Amino acid sequence: MVIRESINNAYLLIGGNEDNRQYQLEQARGKISILCGEIIQQSAVYETEPWGKHDQPAFLNQALLIRTSLNARELMSSILSIENILGRKRTEKYGPRKIDIDILFYNEEVIDLPGLQVPHPQLAQRRFALEPMTEIAPFFVHPVLRKNMTELLEACPDNLEVKKIIG
Repeated sequence: MVIRESINNAYLLIGGNEDNRQYQLEQARGKISILCGEIIQQSAVYETEPWGKHDQPAFLNQALLIRTSLNARELMSSILSIENILGRKRTEKYGPRKIDIDILFYNEEVIDLPGLQVPHPQLAQRRFALEPMTEIAPFFVHPVLRKNMTELLEACPDNLEVKKIIG
């Protein structure tokens, strides 16, 4: 009997605005490669104004496409471990952080479980996520909104500045 591992595609957004932001992204990518799966594609790094709470430093953000054998819950668990290893403290909603890793999409699945909502429920309202996501997957269709990333970016109500800085 042959047991086949299912291979899944997941789009992640990594970001942070504390300490050495670029180093934190590098560390996150390294840990993701080891604990979650192979990084197949990555966007440029974008510097973005803070969303939700404005009196804090700008963020660096980057979208990744990974290929993983983990199911969505296992992937979320691994991501939370990585955030913990890299010093993430959850003290203030939308507050500053060393690293934040979000699952934007997991295959084309819609998942609504405690602690795990995929697609990310606020993606369409966040330019800082849509810009890098559109760079690597402009025609990926949101499984709930039925619009591709380019269309969502064009319709995004968020007008905070997002600028490509490394890429």
